[in-house]
Amino acid sequence: MNCLLMRESPLIIALNKEKTVYDGFITVMEKDLRIRISLPPDRQMKQAKLHCCWQMKRLLHGYQHIVKQRLQHSTNLMAFILELKTVLEVALKSQPGCQSFSPPQYYSQLITEIEILGWDKLLFIDAEFRTLKLKAEDTAGHQHAITVKLKSKYPTEAPEFSADLPVPLVITWTSQSTLANVHSQFLLNVEALSEFWSVLDEIDEQTWVLEPEKPTKADSMRRIAIVVTPLRNKLNANMHLWNPDCSVLQNMTDVLEIEFPSPTTHEKSSFSVECGICYSYRLESAIPDQVCNDPRCGQPFHQACLYEWLRGLPTSRQSFNIVFGECPYCSKPITVKMVTGNA
Repeated sequence: MNCLLMRESPLIIALNKEKTVYDGFITVMEKDLRIRISLPPDRQMKQAKLHCCWQMKRLLHGYQHIVKQRLQHSTNLMAFILELKTVLEVALKSQPGCQSFSPPQYYSQLITEIEILGWDKLLFIDAEFRTLKLKAEDTAGHQHAITVKLKSKYPTEAPEFSADLPVPLVITWTSQSTLANVHSQFLLNVEALSEFWSVLDEIDEQTWVLEPEKPTKADSMRRIAIVVTPLRNKLNANMHLWNPDCSVLQNMTDVLEIEFPSPTTHEKSSFSVECGICYSYRLESAIPDQVCNDPRCGQPFHQACLYEWLRGLPTSRQSFNIVFGECPYCSKPITVKMVTGNA
């Protein structure tokens, strides 16, 4: 064990022949910390006493229980010192100002790459020069941003990339790649989705979007308010009117023969109809999306509320994952799918 100890911690030596008192320095992240360990005659770690310098005491503040636990369970002094090093390394990394700095060439290369790309395309860079946000604009005028998290071995080690997209972000990286390469590839990603976002922009501007409340570039779904009419029959009768040269919104207007309520014609509160069972609009993230089929009623309900209501009625019946019962308001037949997670 002494040979292993000298190899792993050469600055710690035994002070007596019995090898029950050790003194010296333990090196962690290029820092030397003074330590003394006193062992009982049987050299069992459970009864060992640890004495350390004030720097180590400050580092171990909040980790004392872990150190005591390691003393109780370590099989020998060598095992304890290795575990103590791990604890000290974690403590050092969590200390403000203890982060390791990259070599000067890392910063000079990064500054050069930003200058080549253009400072106007830099939205953000953190104090450690590790996280950057670059902006881009597609041909339709949509504004986008990509987050780049650089690794310590940049550019040899590939950065991490993230962006607000409805599809996976595809960026190819080699050791010769630069921020300009990343920006060019990001532009290709967003340009391929430009027409898709334009369609959603028209829907967002000219209809009342119920969900999501604050759409992002990653959202590919819209739940919009409509005036209730026999839509299925019109959809089946007018599908031949769909014109690929027109926008999605214009085609829906023509095929369904309706005018979509918009912010210029209706208040959004007109469509925030409360659930007829719990009397609230939002139930966690859900809105009332189950509606009584009787046009004279048309009362909306949350799926979970309607399911629990029908399940409690003795007259209701279930077939596979569908529950059949009566509307709580008009007593006309109504159905609801079984809520996921309920048997």
